[in-house]
Amino acid sequence: MSQGNALDKVKKLRELTGVGFQDCKNAIDKNNGDIEKSIEFLRIKGIAKANKKMERVAADGLISICEEKNKFSIIEVNSETDFVAKNDEFIKFVEEISKLALIKSGKMKDILTSQMENKKNVKDNLVSVISKIGEKITLRRSDCLESDKFVNFSYTHSAVKKNLGKIGVLLSLETTIKKEKLLEFGKKLAMHIAASSPLAIDKDVLDPKVLKKEKEIIIEELKNSGKDNKIIDKITTGKLNKFISDNTLLNQEWVMEPKKKVKDVIRQIAVKEKLVVKKFIRFKVGEGV
Repeated sequence: MSQGNALDKVKKLRELTGVGFQDCKNAIDKNNGDIEKSIEFLRIKGIAKANKKMERVAADGLISICEEKNKFSIIEVNSETDFVAKNDEFIKFVEEISKLALIKSGKMKDILTSQMENKKNVKDNLVSVISKIGEKITLRRSDCLESDKFVNFSYTHSAVKKNLGKIGVLLSLETTIKKEKLLEFGKKLAMHIAASSPLAIDKDVLDPKVLKKEKEIIIEELKNSGKDNKIIDKITTGKLNKFISDNTLLNQEWVMEPKKKVKDVIRQIAVKEKLVVKKFIRFKVGEGV
């Protein structure tokens, strides 16, 4: 194989894989100029690199929301650094996966096996992106809202592009009010959720384990501060009620007007119509990683 021919094959291999010159040259040399075998060789090498990178923590990245009519999907794709999260290739990768998340109704198993524009599935493309960018990248979680019974809204905070940012919220309302009249409120309520990070819609759906743990922490804190056992129960009840108010959406202070609670604003907008929060989904990049 002539040097010119070898260089042409290295160039072609680079275009096909996005891998660096030296790696492509080694692959071509070791596989006697066979492009297909060289791709397979690099793929195996890429997987080995990817597995090693998986030992690192990916706590940055992007949240992407995709919508069509009243159907919304949300997905979190993590990288190790904010630098990569702003990379055009990473953004394009996230946006394409986001579209698949909408088609597959947020089911991660189906998303990973879905075919992308280059005819490879998401799993295989993930390995290629990891090898090319050089950071651990993970598809962490995804979800979806779709129902003809409810009206759905979304909001993206710290957006780098439309529907692409650091916090994403999906919101579902059951109402007799037409969606056009709720566009401003729906967006504001989704913004409130992004800012206030409620754990649940109301007290009755707040995880009992969370309340139990919080109660234990409060009691221990009061005991350590030397409070009399006779008043510990009373103080604990007060503090627990405050925790519930701060962490349940309907009981939170409305971020646009803190003198009001969210439930008061809903009542004010609804008047005699039905307006009920049915569900919300809030993703924040790296939360809990």
